[in-house]
Amino acid sequence: MKIIKIIVTSVIIIGIIASTLFFIFESDFTQESINGENEKVELIEWSSGELFSILVDPNDLILVEGKTVPLKATFGLKKELNQTYKKIGFFDEEKKPLFIIPTFTASAYSKNGFYDFYKGNCSEQCLTTKIVTENKLDYSSSANSVKILQLLGYDSISDLELHRNPSILKNYGKIIILHNEYVSKIMFDAITSHKNVVFLYPNSMYVEIELDEVNNKITLIRGHGYPNSDITNGFNWENENTNPYEFDSGCNNWEFYPILNGHMLNCYPEQIIWQDELLLKKLKEL
Repeated sequence: MKIIKIIVTSVIIIGIIASTLFFIFESDFTQESINGENEKVELIEWSSGELFSILVDPNDLILVEGKTVPLKATFGLKKELNQTYKKIGFFDEEKKPLFIIPTFTASAYSKNGFYDFYKGNCSEQCLTTKIVTENKLDYSSSANSVKILQLLGYDSISDLELHRNPSILKNYGKIIILHNEYVSKIMFDAITSHKNVVFLYPNSMYVEIELDEVNNKITLIRGHGYPNSDITNGFNWENENTNPYEFDSGCNNWEFYPILNGHMLNCYPEQIIWQDELLLKKLKEL
């Protein structure tokens, strides 16, 4: 079986025209097999990109509720929409929100990770898995949201960085949590103690993991039916909102509802984050 690895090289050209900031993304996508041979992959321009310019690999198009959408994409800002981006982004502001890139969650979903254990495909050896890098993010780890929020000027750190330095959250007035389903107790405590957190994805902070920085690995500790089948949220978190919101990917009736230390979204926004200007405007305002 031929194994294909997608390598995405993005060159960001930053220009200032008429005192407005915009980005141009030039991407060179290649496919590299394990024997080192390279083949060019032809990208197509995605016609639904009214808010952002979008290039996709045709192999990454999937059906969601009867609509064809890209599983992964390269996004860019459009020069003609600079005024729109000012309403939904953070380009000139000194104080910006911070979001957490969910590489621990991407690691849990990776091959020989926690989900192979859940499915019975491997034994408890899969309860420990290597931490993957940001370029391995996908639908289950908020790949689109990471790209869009970075484009719009939000600050970001990885979950590993947050684990190492939880006090960094004190420097920000607003924290945004993506599908950070797998977090350490240090991360959980730091996030739940912050006064203004927007949980942009349901099913976040669902499972407790332990971090091994020396070997760059995480280990499942508690949650998602482990170590006992009756355990759901590993932290017994009072704001647990997985069911039914995680399974609403259409987000036709999205809303942010208040909790004690912020707001939570009632759907899984991975396939609307790059399409819905009102959602992004609301996210900025919270």
